[in-house]
Amino acid sequence: MTFGEMFKRFMRKRTRPTVALVLGGGAARGFAHIGVIRVLEQEKIPIDMIVGTSVGSLIGALYAHTVNSFELEWTAFTLERNDVFDYGIRTVFNGMGAAKGLRLEEFIRSKVAVSNIEDLKIPFAALATDLNQGTRVVLDSGPVATAVRASCSIPGVFEPVLHQGNLLVDGGVLENLPVSVAREKGADVVIAVDVSVSVVNRDISNLLDVMVQSVNIMAAQNVKLQRKAADILIQPVVGHIGMMDFSQKKQCLEAGMEAARQAMPDIRTKIN
Repeated sequence: MTFGEMFKRFMRKRTRPTVALVLGGGAARGFAHIGVIRVLEQEKIPIDMIVGTSVGSLIGALYAHTVNSFELEWTAFTLERNDVFDYGIRTVFNGMGAAKGLRLEEFIRSKVAVSNIEDLKIPFAALATDLNQGTRVVLDSGPVATAVRASCSIPGVFEPVLHQGNLLVDGGVLENLPVSVAREKGADVVIAVDVSVSVVNRDISNLLDVMVQSVNIMAAQNVKLQRKAADILIQPVVGHIGMMDFSQKKQCLEAGMEAARQAMPDIRTKIN
């Protein structure tokens, strides 16, 4: 079943606007997405599709599978740096990235009971970048774990993912907040969550930090137009949290909840 067929089935008999949740990249700051989802769920705001880049694809896929913010929190909060970064000397010197990304792929497989995107409960798409051609690749079918790994593969940090003949890296290289993808897929109202507001980082001390910060700066530039294209833009206050700081999960979640609550009047106006 294609994304379009799945989406039509999902939206059958609905007369209200089609609502898309777009989750942007931002590494560890992405735990704020969980707080936003928690409030949307509590307020019974419908989510008809989810589109994510990088960590947004990770959180989005987990939620599209469970459709339960408490299960999402429980699952996502078990994620630690060692579940993401599988460094190796051979990878660094002979490969195309410091880490392979296989641990992240295995994490997804262990937490999502279905294999393919088509089998998720909410229509879902992850955005990646074709490294050879410099074009975006929308992954809305096929293996969930592969799609998320590709979307999260920060250049230089992770090895690119060879998928369907394409060499794929982090979608944030081109679109860190993929509002345009949601529009193309039929969204009437786009709720976009941007966790990349601040790129300031004064704690850069190694090669990993340099590569992550370089991609962050790039993403901060390409996200500007996408912010304007969203109907509702939610920006949790997480700019003070380091991109690789997995110790601030609770603070990120609380920031996401607060930002979503502030946006709620605007959200209700747009979807009613």
